[in-house]
Amino acid sequence: MEPPAVPEEEEEEEEKEGAVPLSMAPGPVGCQLFGYVGIEAVLDQMKIKTMKTGFEFNIMVVGQSGLGKSTMVNTLFKSKVSRKSSQPGQEERIPKTVQLQSITHGKVTTTGLCPTSPWDKQGTGLGACSCVHSLKTSPTPGALLFPNVSSPLTHLCPTVIEEKGVKMKLTVTDTPGFGDQINNENCWDPIIKYINEQYERYLREEILITRKRKIPDTRVHGCVYFVPPTGHWLRPLDLEFMRRLSRIVNVVPVIAKADTLTLEERAEFKQRIQEDLKTHTISVYPQEDFDQDPEDRALNDRIREKIPFAVVGADQEHQVNGKRVLGRKTKWGIIEVENPAHCEFPLLRDLLIRSHLQDLKDITHNVHYESYRVRRLNESNRPGLSPLNGLPGKGEASSHL
Repeated sequence: MEPPAVPEEEEEEEEKEGAVPLSMAPGPVGCQLFGYVGIEAVLDQMKIKTMKTGFEFNIMVVGQSGLGKSTMVNTLFKSKVSRKSSQPGQEERIPKTVQLQSITHGKVTTTGLCPTSPWDKQGTGLGACSCVHSLKTSPTPGALLFPNVSSPLTHLCPTVIEEKGVKMKLTVTDTPGFGDQINNENCWDPIIKYINEQYERYLREEILITRKRKIPDTRVHGCVYFVPPTGHWLRPLDLEFMRRLSRIVNVVPVIAKADTLTLEERAEFKQRIQEDLKTHTISVYPQEDFDQDPEDRALNDRIREKIPFAVVGADQEHQVNGKRVLGRKTKWGIIEVENPAHCEFPLLRDLLIRSHLQDLKDITHNVHYESYRVRRLNESNRPGLSPLNGLPGKGEASSHL
């Protein structure tokens, strides 16, 4: 005998009773494809688009004079990109004052500071030109945060550095004379103001009603801080600088001219620096709070064990075992800067360029810039600031962050 038929109305009621409300439904569940869809082609689309448009990368180097900052930048990008060697054969006297030098691959047009530099057509070996510009700080508090009020505007129009079809717009900011004074009190202020100025410029473009399709990014993505190779401990200046700067930018400390230390001295110095950073709760890049998954955490843990990197810079090649290598020639041999057995420059290069470049940009945008943006938008609610653009009202002083 066949079971009695159930009326359709009763079936619908049973289905409704057994149905799971939408609010209680589980999240997206992966399904098995029974044919090729082509979703993975989006990666090729992203690659092609990136190769066409290129990307910006802005790095800052900070440290006392004579620690090899210019040479290190040349070594990182295998070209003459620093101020010292932007015009081969002609030495430029760098003033011992805290000024910010922006070295950009391309033409720099400056309003109110200097005419077009004759170096614009000077080759760098990368098919691009380098022009150097000194950004002098204004004595007015907060002037760099409002460049169109009291400090000159710098318009960067970089040409691209291309490697295997990938285009990068590179800007290097140098700080000649940092920490060279007898009284170094507040010597980090011009650097902090400069970094905040770049955030301010980006914010002003971002909050416009009619925005550019692609906002020019001059924000500092990473700051390499050069620690003198004393072999003892971090100075109060080093600690205070990294404590202040790590709040607004990705700070990567390195031991400069590590070839002046023995292997034992280097290991002890690195350990003392790590202890000082931990004691003073200074969070340098890569920060533990920003590890996204176990795989990233494992990689970053290995990097954090090596920080600060003991580096050696060199922009000259030498013949070693039939190969041309970058290195420093001494009486007892050649120090190969790209040999992990000689120094930790390869670790710094991989961190800044090969493995964490995009992460540096992401943290700059999602963490440091976002913190600045929230503060500025909160300040825009104060009297004297327009809620639309955050510009100081008439008769009001500029904000000093």
